Amino acid sequence: MPTLHWIGKTQVVNHHQDVPFRLLDYQFSNTSKTSTPTPSCENKIIHGDNLEALKALLISYEGLIKCIYIDPPYNTGNESWVYNDNVNDPKLKKWLGQVVGKESEDLSRHDKWLCMMYPRLKLLHKLLREDGSIWISIDDNEVANLRSVMDEIFGANCFVTNIIWQKRYTRSNNTDNFTNVTEHIIVYSKRPGFKPNLLIRSSEANNRYSNPDNDERGPWKAASFLNQVAPEARPNLCYEIINPNTGESIFPTSKAWRSSKESWEKMIEENRVWWGKDGKSKSPSIKRFLTEVKQGIAPINFWSYEFAGHTDAANLEIKQLFGKKLFDTPKPTQLIERILEVATDQDSIVLDSFAGSGTTAHAVLKLNQQDGGNRKFILTEMEDYAEHITAERVKRVMQGYAGQPGTGGSFDYLTLGEPVFTESGELNEQAGLAGLRQYIYYAETKQALPSLAPAAADNAAFLARHDDTAYYFHYEPDAVTTLNHDFLATMRTRAGQYIIYADNCLLTPEFMTQHGIIFKKIPRDISRF
Repeated sequence: MPTLHWIGKTQVVNHHQDVPFRLLDYQFSNTSKTSTPTPSCENKIIHGDNLEALKALLISYEGLIKCIYIDPPYNTGNESWVYNDNVNDPKLKKWLGQVVGKESEDLSRHDKWLCMMYPRLKLLHKLLREDGSIWISIDDNEVANLRSVMDEIFGANCFVTNIIWQKRYTRSNNTDNFTNVTEHIIVYSKRPGFKPNLLIRSSEANNRYSNPDNDERGPWKAASFLNQVAPEARPNLCYEIINPNTGESIFPTSKAWRSSKESWEKMIEENRVWWGKDGKSKSPSIKRFLTEVKQGIAPINFWSYEFAGHTDAANLEIKQLFGKKLFDTPKPTQLIERILEVATDQDSIVLDSFAGSGTTAHAVLKLNQQDGGNRKFILTEMEDYAEHITAERVKRVMQGYAGQPGTGGSFDYLTLGEPVFTESGELNEQAGLAGLRQYIYYAETKQALPSLAPAAADNAAFLARHDDTAYYFHYEPDAVTTLNHDFLATMRTRAGQYIIYADNCLLTPEFMTQHGIIFKKIPRDISRF
């Protein structure tokens, strides 16, 4: 498979493994007063570098995200708004200097964009569920490069579609070039064979069915019995048909019939043949009953502004929420709603790691309100407006704004905390015991540490039991811990195997083998990601 090469690629291909594993620090919760809220731990808004935030999310969400939507910088060269769209942000330039090195001084803006995107896409791939999909808004500046790196990370056979979204309904005459009225939404799945949800059939689509002959099977629509192939190409589909109303003999000339003579005769028996209102049609049609069609319609890859909203509507939403324009190119809630309708179930987890003004959370809450769903959102935003714009928008949507009823709900606001390991490779005591316990359990099982009921309590070192293995993290920041017979006497959980972390071990190898005990030394044997 062809691959894309750029300056700095070698340094970033596996950089996601070198990103420090940070824990998330809880700052506050917001709960709507308008309705019964969802549990506050289900929805999250995270302020911090999305590369480190995505790494931190692995501990609880690897392989659990059903739908990812991102609206990354388009790399247009526009630097007039909240963040620099040509990826010359000082934070990014510093990061490129650290990761790529002196070579970063020679990077083109396309090289920089690819260096920024690649490790983030690698982590997003890890977070995605096996039946999940990722939707990426982009314009013509980087769409070709994006397709290439997505083919490399997700696999070319996981490409689903390139949706063309009509973002504007007017043209601009203030240019000597083409007016750009569309953008791309690139869609990939975690595994091949992605099947989108059917969209709800509109009343307009249903109204195409009628029942002029009062058929007891209900409304139907006539479909031509002619095929699209020439008679000489399918001689078995060329046979005489008699119109029973006129006695006229009809034989296909320019196009063959749609099915065999046996199928035709069966359709006559089932009263599925229609010869027009006067019964004198020169070509028969077949009844397609409304009860036989799918209970929805398949989505197409062109989304008009009537179907998915437009940028003017997006700016109006922001103005209604905040009283002024904040972004030049926000996405309309309607666009994200359409994505969620196609890509999620009613209790899916949705992730947006370039959250901006928080449109994705708005769409999740609004769609839940409409269909009674319990979708959860996770947003990450690195800019300083994460609290006073992103989180504030979600607050107002839940509470109600500009005559719009509140959706209800709640969310936790978090920031990036301390890394799990110090630069010297030791456990970072500043990370806190609770966070270290979560990390150890995830490192062993790739599962989130469950909350234990009081009846399941063991000693203070006990983490949980998984696949007949009991896990213990015998750690004290200010003392040396030892795995010995005294510690074993405090254990209450029965399992086929025991994995125990401690600073030292005084048990003999023979005893540990006999009792299914595996000792892991802190910090030497703790896995890094």
